Amino acid sequence: MPGEILLKVLCSIYLSNQSALTQFLVYLTKLNAIYQMDCIKGMNEGLEQSSIDIIVTSPPYNIGINYNSHQDNMAFDDYLKWMNDFGKACKRVLKDDGSLFFNIGDKASDELKAFEVAKQIAHYLHLQNTIHWIKSIAVPEENINVGHYKPVNSKTYLNNLHEYIFHFTKNKDVEIDKLAIGVPYADKGNITRWKAAKSNGDRRDRGNVWFIPYDTVQEAKDHPAKFPHKLPEMCIKLHGYSPKTVVLDPFLGSGTTCVVAKQLGCKFIGFEIDEKYIKLAKTKLIQITDYV
Repeated sequence: MPGEILLKVLCSIYLSNQSALTQFLVYLTKLNAIYQMDCIKGMNEGLEQSSIDIIVTSPPYNIGINYNSHQDNMAFDDYLKWMNDFGKACKRVLKDDGSLFFNIGDKASDELKAFEVAKQIAHYLHLQNTIHWIKSIAVPEENINVGHYKPVNSKTYLNNLHEYIFHFTKNKDVEIDKLAIGVPYADKGNITRWKAAKSNGDRRDRGNVWFIPYDTVQEAKDHPAKFPHKLPEMCIKLHGYSPKTVVLDPFLGSGTTCVVAKQLGCKFIGFEIDEKYIKLAKTKLIQITDYV
């Protein structure tokens, strides 16, 4: 019987090495779960080395956002040290062909802070792609004015309408599925004009500029810095996925990454320190899955 075999295995491990039993049990229960714990501790102590296919996450930006419990106003040197530790932990859990999609933004008045943060990750992983997440764009010449616009009361700074998604890998050689998030050709003549286009049909590389507006909501936000669903979806599809793919969000927030991973048929893991946000995430998962 499978249960009897498992019991014998557990007893054997317990008699030989109790700490190994603890690690074995953690490994058995870690998938499709959300954990209320510090993500660096979780990645260093709760996850197997080289066990994660895709990390999609966005840390607190340290710009004074009003989170439920996290204080988003650390001294910048302390914040950089935190991100350095985070990058090291990500390297530990990522597979050799894994991807980290690291979303970071800043205020219009910040001077290269997003890049200073990304450089901390780059101590341990290589920057393979830089993606620009465009939240609002106006092209009046083409009668286009779309997206999420939040006015800035400043005579000095332009409205900051984009954020970065830094795509990190271990060796800068991970093959990606560009056509999985591809777009149709505007000029259909290119389908016959270009050799690659003939085999791809009416589909081309979207490039590294992604227009993803926020979902419009009328009620109060349940989280002050929530992903639009399309963002983790595009990251997961770009990397490539299967039912065996394990997606991790170390800064889970209200759970969007795990929800999208489950909708795509992937395995998921989330770390979050705030009990309120964990309850939100679990509620969303229950609504679309048999998650308990």
